[in-house]
Amino acid sequence: MSQRKFKSSIDFLKKCFSSSEEGLETLSKLEELGKSLDFTESPRLLDGSFPVPVEVKGKSDSFALFSDGACRGNPGPGSWGMMAQNNSGDLIFEGSGVTLSTTNNRMELEGALKALEDLLTYLADINFEGEPEVYLYSDSKYVVDGLKSWLVNWKKRGWKTAGNKSPVNMDLWKEIDQVQAEFSNITYLWVKGHAGHPQNEYCDQLANKALDESGF
Repeated sequence: MSQRKFKSSIDFLKKCFSSSEEGLETLSKLEELGKSLDFTESPRLLDGSFPVPVEVKGKSDSFALFSDGACRGNPGPGSWGMMAQNNSGDLIFEGSGVTLSTTNNRMELEGALKALEDLLTYLADINFEGEPEVYLYSDSKYVVDGLKSWLVNWKKRGWKTAGNKSPVNMDLWKEIDQVQAEFSNITYLWVKGHAGHPQNEYCDQLANKALDESGF
């Protein structure tokens, strides 16, 4: 549990026990205690590694990308986090970034875009030859559904929605469309957020750590 989630839980319990003086006093003590606790979590396995996604495990030339976005206010200051693993489960790169004024959907898109861009850089650095099999995991249905189905239809209509409007965040959609075109074999998978998925939780931590360190 993060410091922020702990405080939210305390606030919720205070509402539940608003008529109990003793209950509120106990919760206030817990709240004070929480300020001194280390809430840093590690979603990794006991040996410090991440589990190998079944989609890439043991499959040569396969790579798993994970991304997440965060926003404090919508719009408001936001961030993204991402990481990548090879078919052995090794963490091959990770990253995060912050934007002063943005939206949650933009940060979700930015995380996916940066993961794909960094994979291209990584493959070039290791002089990779062949056709990589790429899996991109996100807890954003906006990202996954967009990349799996919406995008192709927008392009067919000249970058217009079914309502003949420009897609929201079209600049990022166009960027990610150009980058994904560099891969001939890419699959987009949705994972449930805040449900204990190790890599997704880690990307969330990267994003929120970046925001915390930026002072937002």
